[in-house]
Amino acid sequence: MLVTGGAGFIGSHLVELLAAAGAEVTVFDTLTSGSRENLAAVRERVSLRERDVRDVDWGKYLAGNRCDVLFHLAANAYVPPSVESPSFDYETNFATTFRLLEALRGSAWPGRMIFASSAAVYGNAVRIPICEEDPTVPISPYGVGKLAAERYAAVFSQLYGLNIASLRFFSAFGPRQRKQVVFDLLAKLSRDREELFIHGDGTQVRDFLYVTDAARSAMVVAAAGPLEGETYNVGSGEQHTIDELAKALCGMTEVNPRFVYSGTNRPGDPEKLVVDISRLESIGYRPEVEFAQGLANVVAWYRELTGETWK
Repeated sequence: MLVTGGAGFIGSHLVELLAAAGAEVTVFDTLTSGSRENLAAVRERVSLRERDVRDVDWGKYLAGNRCDVLFHLAANAYVPPSVESPSFDYETNFATTFRLLEALRGSAWPGRMIFASSAAVYGNAVRIPICEEDPTVPISPYGVGKLAAERYAAVFSQLYGLNIASLRFFSAFGPRQRKQVVFDLLAKLSRDREELFIHGDGTQVRDFLYVTDAARSAMVVAAAGPLEGETYNVGSGEQHTIDELAKALCGMTEVNPRFVYSGTNRPGDPEKLVVDISRLESIGYRPEVEFAQGLANVVAWYRELTGETWK
């Protein structure tokens, strides 16, 4: 099995689960946002190659290496950089994925591919909860690139017989994630016990997905999905506001700051992302980690990472 981006946040947790299941795993990662430390627990059982998927000769690689399942997670996985540099996001996310698909088509590859997409393809949802058939109107270059890659994957599956499915991850969080809202709020609580700055007005709604549940979903789809170009929403099926999240973290860290709101969302950030996971559940997926337990795990990891005590 090959996991691109396998030393990153979701990728490293996926690699750990695959290794625990006895799989032979190769990881491609630039180690720019990922790290060797993320794979420390399985370093003797996986092959880590420091490679940029933008530069891989996929035709040559596929000809010389057996790869039954390919989990393609390597990407810019963050909206703000795509807003600041759409060309970077295009090349890193869409163009790289297209070149991989072309190589798979050219080699008549018989394996299975799971593509990591995003809830960003929906933009501002027209209804809650969001199901896979709902309109996809992305509001960031990141969302546009993910949607374009999804559509190409579906067409390549239908026209050329490639076995591919796309996973639309919602707001994943957990240990090893050093950005996004959960980590950012903990970092702010470390810097200032008196005042906590929050983007927007706190009423933004998210479906927070614990990272090991995200990783397991990829394994479930690879094993049980038809892989005919279909998409799957991946979430917990629950909704929480940013205010709820902030208050939960304050309770766990025993910090009681005054909340200060910007009043406006960051460019590219939707108001509500709540997911219907019925399609994924129909092939055997069930989220296992409760929201509160997931947050407690992150707080414990953050304490160990930083030495923070909040006292």
